[in-house]
Amino acid sequence: MKLSTQSHTHAGPSLLALAIVHTLFFAANLIAGALLRHGAIFVNPYGPAESARQFFAGNPEALRVAAFFFFSSSIPLGIYTATVVSRLRFLGVRAAGSDIATYGGYAASAAIAFSGLSTWILSVTEVAASLPVTRMLHFFSFLCGGTAFAVGFGLLAAGVSVTSLFLRLLPRWLVWFGLFIALAGELSTLGLVLYQATMTIPIVRFGGFVWLIAVGALLPNSIAKNSAPNSPGGEAGS
Repeated sequence: MKLSTQSHTHAGPSLLALAIVHTLFFAANLIAGALLRHGAIFVNPYGPAESARQFFAGNPEALRVAAFFFFSSSIPLGIYTATVVSRLRFLGVRAAGSDIATYGGYAASAAIAFSGLSTWILSVTEVAASLPVTRMLHFFSFLCGGTAFAVGFGLLAAGVSVTSLFLRLLPRWLVWFGLFIALAGELSTLGLVLYQATMTIPIVRFGGFVWLIAVGALLPNSIAKNSAPNSPGGEAGS
């Protein structure tokens, strides 16, 4: 009997669209914040505490708008995570990599949300008037939006890349690019004891945009009805 080759298509949001929306929200956070600060440079938490407090006290509108866009960028990332993991399982993945990707993606999304909300709180006049509170929230926002995000995103990239490698769901160059981002993300934990290690965070942040968009564009969303469970495209590393 001849088997049908009709395809089943995964039902879910567009990964490409979610990746683009996430990227645009982050870009809006940078652009709007810079414009509303009128040239003032965003302060580093490792710099003088009083300079940081004065910056937050003097730029409440910029902080609120930037926080809005940054927080908003966490939403499409969370939906992207749920969708990409659902699609991997639809394509036959049964390995732990999909669960690792779930944990990492949700952790990265939550880290962005906490960072954005902390930045918004810093725009409150009474908060910005207190040096200890400003100092604490500044570091908390920095660590959530930096190290915590990078570690979580690294796990997302690792989980998707490894499972895709075994099933040949993505081009090899994209798999290795994802693993490079994953390595940079995990190395960012060293930033808690060595400040220079935080330099890996921009690799995860900006390289991650490219990786998300490429995965969204190239990850298959359909399988053939005659794909056998034990075929190379049927199931991953049970």
